[in-house]
Amino acid sequence: MNPPELVSERHQFVRWLRDVAPYIHRFRGKEIVIAFPGELVQAGRLPALVQDVSLLQAMGMRIVVVFGSRPQINEQLRLRGIEPSYVNGMRITDQAALECAKEASGEIRLDLEAAFSLGLPNTPMAHSSMRVVSGNFVMGRPVGIVAGTDYQHTGLVRRVDTIAIRNAMHAGAVVLLSNLGFSATGEAFNLTMEDVASATAQALDADKLIFITEVDGVVDEEGGLIGEVSEIRAKQLLAAGHLPPETAGYLRSAFEAVDGGVARAHIIPFGVDGSVLLELFQHDGVGSMLVEETLEELREASLDDVGGIVALIRPLELDGTLVRRDRARIENEIGAFSVIEHDGVIFGCAALYTFPKERIGEMACLAVDPRTTGQGDGERLLLHIEHRARAQGLSKLFVLTTRTMHWFLKRGFVQGSVDSLPSSRQRLYDTQRKSQVLVKDL
Repeated sequence: MNPPELVSERHQFVRWLRDVAPYIHRFRGKEIVIAFPGELVQAGRLPALVQDVSLLQAMGMRIVVVFGSRPQINEQLRLRGIEPSYVNGMRITDQAALECAKEASGEIRLDLEAAFSLGLPNTPMAHSSMRVVSGNFVMGRPVGIVAGTDYQHTGLVRRVDTIAIRNAMHAGAVVLLSNLGFSATGEAFNLTMEDVASATAQALDADKLIFITEVDGVVDEEGGLIGEVSEIRAKQLLAAGHLPPETAGYLRSAFEAVDGGVARAHIIPFGVDGSVLLELFQHDGVGSMLVEETLEELREASLDDVGGIVALIRPLELDGTLVRRDRARIENEIGAFSVIEHDGVIFGCAALYTFPKERIGEMACLAVDPRTTGQGDGERLLLHIEHRARAQGLSKLFVLTTRTMHWFLKRGFVQGSVDSLPSSRQRLYDTQRKSQVLVKDL
């Protein structure tokens, strides 16, 4: 017989794998731009990130990696006895600084290529055959003279060669882009990592842009992390001016990407091991996600939701909390269901069955994903069902429960009896189950 610890460990593994499966299906074949600053390399986080990117690529995602090199450029300048020069936060790249940018970029690119070539046993890179491709995929143009300041070799993205990038990705390679851009006349320009990443994500119409940064994410005025940021909220935060300069810079680039058609943009910390995996495969993630509109939606269910509802309620049916419903029954009764959906995944459901003659409704099959317990989804579903019931002219709502009586009592329900139920529902009452009858006036 297996020891309890082994059984528990296996159960946790199986449950985790089932939890992440919807995300793996969702992201397979999607184009994702992952960008990080030179500070990540300084912090020694490059090997772990490469392993995580390799894992994503093995799952079928098409990856572009964009890297920056600000601290490495500054170190090269320091070694030459040259002081870095900035105006309004933008580097003035003279000839010496451009040479330093080339050296720094080349060194990081070689480190990345070497890291992707590892195939160490007992690591995510084991048995991998990773190919990386880099080249002159980004065309640049000079910033020029702005308010009397000549930025010399500092540039902006002019164009991204999406055809070449896609050809490389479709061939199974990870594409590497640096913070250097090139002109048709053979000039090199020092770009910002944020500009390259945002422009590339827009040009590819990527599904995601992920900044893995030295900051935790976007914070409010009290310093609390904001998990999901709409475009409207991003504008307000940038206009308020309370964000640290680094955070504001990442948020501005993320906003440009989403405003330019990228589905999602994320700002996550490299200080958390595996942050890119946690952000992609956990409901709440570890940083901030910028979206055009909020992703969570409470709505009436459709037949497309049947699979998600079945997966959500099955554990509660197995432990006896809910009465078992087969898939055919849910399909037939789908019009009674409401769901909470977040980014394409069902995280909560409830059903309303009406008895118009008695002006009474039954709320049934209330279920919330354990990963979101304590976030108020159950209460939101209850309020939504109450709203639906009132809209249909019902005056009372009842539930039958064996395990959650106190939750409903705290929300205005009172104990009733089987006689409180509509006559047609009384005939269906399961005397073996002995559910509590709770009623609420609407």
